[in-house]
This record gives sequence, C-alpha cells and structure tokens, in this order.
Amino acid sequence: MTREDEIERVHGNGTHVVLLGAGASIASTIKNPEKHGRMLPAMNNIIQILGLEKIVAKLPQYLRDLSADFEKLYSKLMLQKEYIREQQYIENAIYKYFSELELPDQPTIYDYLMLSLRPKDVIATFNWDPFLYQAFVRNGKFTKTPGIIFLHGCVSIGYSDLDKRAGPAGYNSKATGGYFEPTKLLYPVEKKDYNSDPFTIGQWEQIGIELKKAPRVTIFGYRAPESDVEAISLLQKAWGTPDERAMEQFELIDIREEEEVKKSWSGFIHSHHYDYSTSFFDSSIAWHPRRSVESYRHWSMPFTPDDAFQDGNKVPDNFQSLEEMWEWYKPLVDAEEKFVAEIKKKKNM
Repeated sequence: MTREDEIERVHGNGTHVVLLGAGASIASTIKNPEKHGRMLPAMNNIIQILGLEKIVAKLPQYLRDLSADFEKLYSKLMLQKEYIREQQYIENAIYKYFSELELPDQPTIYDYLMLSLRPKDVIATFNWDPFLYQAFVRNGKFTKTPGIIFLHGCVSIGYSDLDKRAGPAGYNSKATGGYFEPTKLLYPVEKKDYNSDPFTIGQWEQIGIELKKAPRVTIFGYRAPESDVEAISLLQKAWGTPDERAMEQFELIDIREEEEVKKSWSGFIHSHHYDYSTSFFDSSIAWHPRRSVESYRHWSMPFTPDDAFQDGNKVPDNFQSLEEMWEWYKPLVDAEEKFVAEIKKKKNM
C-alpha cells in the first residue's frame, strides 16, 4: 500500500483512544518550549519549579523527607488536618502556575495529536495543564478535532450546572448564559473521589464508553503511579481482560525500558498485541496519521495480500508553523470529506 493509497482509503469505523500522562506534556515542550519559557513541572520537581520550598520547610521532618516525591508528600499532607492552610496554599499555587502556561506559536506534539486523529477518536488526559485544550481550540480552525476528556480536571475547563456541560473556565455559555465554574483538580492522593462532582463523573463515564469500543489504544507518557490505582482499576473495568480484547492493539509511548512499561500495563495487553516506542514520531499515530485504525485493520485482517504491506505516511517532524502543518494534512482531510459525501449520496439514492 502506497502513501497515496493510505490517504484515500478511509472508513468511519473504530475509535482510537489516546491516554496522556505528564510525559506527553513534557515531550510536547522539549523542541518548542512553553511560550513564556516556563518549565512544565513533574512530580519530582514541582516544589522547586513553583517555589514552594518555604512552605514545605515549615512542615514536620517526616513530611519534608518526602519532598522529592510530591505524590507521597501530598498524600500524607492530606491526612493531617492541622496543615489545611498549607495544603490550600500549595493547591492555589499549582492552579495559578498551570493556568498561566501557554503553548508556543510553533507546532507542538499536541498539535500533531490533534491533527493526526479524527473526530471519531478521543484523547483523554490525566494532566492539569491547558496544552491539550489550547491545541484543541487552535487546530479547530482548520478541521474538526478529536474529542477530549479530562480525567483529573484541567485549569482551562469549567462546568456549568445550568447547561450540564463543560466549556472554557470562567466564561459563560453563549446559549444559556450559564457560568463555566472552574473544574476541581484531582490531586495525587491514593483515594481520589471520582464521584465528587458531575463533571468528573461525566468524564469517567465517557472514557469508559470509548474504551469498550476502541480497537486501538495508545498510552503516551503515563506511568500509572501508585496514587492512581483506583483510576487504573476503572480503566481496566472498561477495557476488560486481555483475553476479552484479543483482537485489539495496545500501544505504549514511554522513555522507560520496554519491559518496565509493558509490566505496568500487562493487565491490558493480549500476548504480542502491543507496540512500543520512545518517541511520538515512531508511533502508529505519526506513521499513519488520521488512518491509524485503518492501518491496523489492513495489517491484521488484509483485504488482499498486498494490503498487508504499507509504506506508511509518516508525518514530518519539522513544521515551522501551524499553517504549514495544516497544508500537509489537507489531502487527508479532503479524502475524509469525500468519503462522507459519498456515504450521504448513497443514502439519498
């Protein structure tokens, strides 16, 4: 199958679900850093990046000893009611810092993700940062983008009780005037309350629906930490056992060693039905943009012997502007629009 064949072969079936962890946001800002030069914090350096050393220094020694691992520190801090003011100070500092982050004007991996998937696909993130939402908005000017789900809240997203829907935090619904109250961030504690509010409930219900029907899943930069045991359990329940998902393909993008990453997700992977790479640009999404599900089905269940061999349509990694990216993706989008038009024509005949 040539590059041209891959572009033109479109079908509307099959959802590609992508789950993002902190590693995805960090990878997205390596080549083109955050617009104002801010670093994206990880759990092992968030105290230093946000300048929280002074507040942590006031805590007891057994808590200070955990400062190299924010997940462990915060989990213990939550159990100590006498430090509620310190807890609130840390939470406010986190929300403020993440709210001020901006994607650079140049293309990032989040832009590649948005353009390399289709409206039938879904990107779910565990990250608080606004990058996914910002990429969703700016690439929506070119084409319809995949759905986005925020499993631990997001500084850019609000929820309106009046509308029963999400929207940009701090804004009002154009339709009803309902206010999009900023969503709660789910912090790294072992027992998270996934039933704490309608927004969180809805996000988890949606990812469950998408996972049940997805033939292809990609885990990008998410290490499934101990504090997310409950989250993994919910994902596992939606996905099912490896034997129940014997024909689906799992993909892992992670800088850790392959065996370590595979072990983290062993409860999801059937036998050899997984792919591993250390870079987004070596993933199925980059090799087969907007055709990742078609590509897997052609390979696993070819219509003809020749279909099993694919040149691929690997996306370049050196775009200098969004407009340049959009021009490259245009033939793919045009083929999809042609496919939809033909379906509508047949229905009307």
